[in-house]
Amino acid sequence: MELPKFLLGDNTDHPTAIYIIHTQYPRFVINLENDEVEWFEDFTPEDQKELETEAENLVAEATAFYDREVSRYDE
Repeated sequence: MELPKFLLGDNTDHPTAIYIIHTQYPRFVINLENDEVEWFEDFTPEDQKELETEAENLVAEATAFYDREVSRYDE
């Protein structure tokens, strides 16, 4: 079974937080309430430099995923 690239996450201990989980490398969770990102990977300094642009794109994709999912709930 292949997981979707993004998943929505919820936690009643954090009722205003909206979590998006990115399941592919580099794996992370973003809280859309405050844009905090928690990476599940350990990166070398070289990886971190390369990741900067990719991270911006992945966060934009995560936000677009959330917008798409919410619009589907409204239908």
